[in-house]
Amino acid sequence: MVNQKNDLDVITIGRSSVDLYGGQVGGRLEDMTSFQKYIGGSPTNISIGASRLGLKSAVITRVGDEHFGRFITEQLTREGVNTEGIIIDKERLSALAILGIRDKEQFPLLFYRENCADMGLTKNEIDPDFIKRSKCVVVTGTHFSSRQVSEASFQAINYAKNNNVLVGFDIDYRPNLWSLGGHGDGESRFEESKVVTSDVQKIISHCDLIVGTEEEWHIAGGTKDTLKALRVCRELTQAIIVCKRGAMGCTVFPDAIINWDSGISVTVNKIEIFNVLGAGDGFMAGFLYGWLNDQSLELCAKYANACGALAVSRHGCAPAYPSKIELEHYLKNGSQHFSLRQDTFLEQLHWSTNRRKSFDNLFTLAIDHRVQFKKLAEENEKKEKEDIAVFKSMALEACLEAQKTEQENVGILLDEEYAESSLHAASDHDIWIGRPIEKAGVFPLELTEEPDIGSRLANWPVNHCVKVLAPLRNDDPKDIYEHQVKLLSQLAQACRLTNHELLLEIITKRNDKASSPEQILSLMQKLYEENIYPDWWKLEPIENVKFWSKANDIVQQFDPYAQGIIVLGMDAPSDKLASVFDLCKNYKHVKGFAVGRSIFFETARKWFGNKITNQQAKDEMFNKFTTLIKLWKRKN
Repeated sequence: MVNQKNDLDVITIGRSSVDLYGGQVGGRLEDMTSFQKYIGGSPTNISIGASRLGLKSAVITRVGDEHFGRFITEQLTREGVNTEGIIIDKERLSALAILGIRDKEQFPLLFYRENCADMGLTKNEIDPDFIKRSKCVVVTGTHFSSRQVSEASFQAINYAKNNNVLVGFDIDYRPNLWSLGGHGDGESRFEESKVVTSDVQKIISHCDLIVGTEEEWHIAGGTKDTLKALRVCRELTQAIIVCKRGAMGCTVFPDAIINWDSGISVTVNKIEIFNVLGAGDGFMAGFLYGWLNDQSLELCAKYANACGALAVSRHGCAPAYPSKIELEHYLKNGSQHFSLRQDTFLEQLHWSTNRRKSFDNLFTLAIDHRVQFKKLAEENEKKEKEDIAVFKSMALEACLEAQKTEQENVGILLDEEYAESSLHAASDHDIWIGRPIEKAGVFPLELTEEPDIGSRLANWPVNHCVKVLAPLRNDDPKDIYEHQVKLLSQLAQACRLTNHELLLEIITKRNDKASSPEQILSLMQKLYEENIYPDWWKLEPIENVKFWSKANDIVQQFDPYAQGIIVLGMDAPSDKLASVFDLCKNYKHVKGFAVGRSIFFETARKWFGNKITNQQAKDEMFNKFTTLIKLWKRKN
């Protein structure tokens, strides 16, 4: 293996697109009515799969100067993929693929790639210094289907070979992307072509690793006899040859190819094949992970098979790929489920280790209160909707200013009832956004989005964290307790199906009952045992270090990759909050606070009473908010 000091492990080159996946499974694409948007394109998928496994990956491609192009670059950044090699195309649109899942054999697929951005890549845009930074360059089949992109890919190969950089090749044969077949033949996997065979054979002689399905080796070798095709290719290259064999696993040939036994065959467990699309890219990412870490070829194949298995069990391509933690768990423990999507623990591990964004700290201005603001407006004869909306927009401005000055992860909790415009505006900024789903001031718990929670949440932006205040106690009447837990379970499932994070706020204090630290801890454990996994816990400001230690331990036991715990304010004065902060902030899973009335209520009372100006109101909230951030950050 090459031993260089590189800051990148792998650079992939070629297709980069947006995938629109049909939400309805089992029917024709003609009958699908809703779609989920994912990132797509074989090399782009590989780069994400590699990054999730801990490799430092990058992509060389082009995307359009439009919404989908920005989505691709932003999603790659979220995934930890280096985007220095992405060129913004001012003339062309980003590529698009529309896909469906019908059964384990059929996958309707339409490519929108005529004059798309990534096919505009030129050889002059391949930077030799960028190539030098990597251990390996991976090229893919489609980017040899026209002269221009073929020249660009060969340029990258030449730079790699001249600088002792490995070259990997994923054959990635899509006949209609080589102009073989019509627009409706996107799912076709094989079409004989002497031209394509000749072109592929020109590529493989330059490679150190080549991966393909049996059909892809047929096109590479020019024959439908797989072993014969592999032998033809072996005469042209000394590369490690990997043949993917579907449910049979794969066979790796490091040397001569006499028969199947002359290779290293690694089988896979029998599982449900839910979605065949994108499995090969996950496979390639897994193999690269082992290969570039100097693992045995057998272990490389095990990584690759496992990544492919997890991919075929889920909806989408790149979103289905495992994290390193998830892969290691699956290889060690397997699953008792034929349908891996039904493995609750495995799915939770997948969700929690592949987040859009993880937080070390989070400081949130909670201004999603509704009852209190309505009362203030009535007492001061203000216009309920208009004036409350104005005040909450000022709170957002104070929050954004705090982000600039403190250089920390800040967030805001805003409601749709009085702060709809602020909710929309907040999405233009890189802040955490929480949005309540509980009906204000109602006991027992009711949700604003009932009865069909999932369908309603599907209309929420994916960057809105669903916040629910649960007025739970163990000593509630049995029917009330069970109703609330059942509703929380339904909400948690809906959040997962719609890719929303969940913040669960437990309030044990009521008019006739004091806060109960013991009950909070007990409830956390019971909810986990009900398979309710909040991304965030929002807990009362308990002045007891043992409480925070035990809360931290419960999260560590049940969901060690949760976002964490944040402390709520409950209108406590800053000195009490400072005391609580000092007790809890050094625990691993306690990440910050979500404080509301302690910051805004006195300011709101004066503003609604016409005693301060808008600017004074913003300044007061900014000062109180940043003071709390500083109190959290100070050393004990």
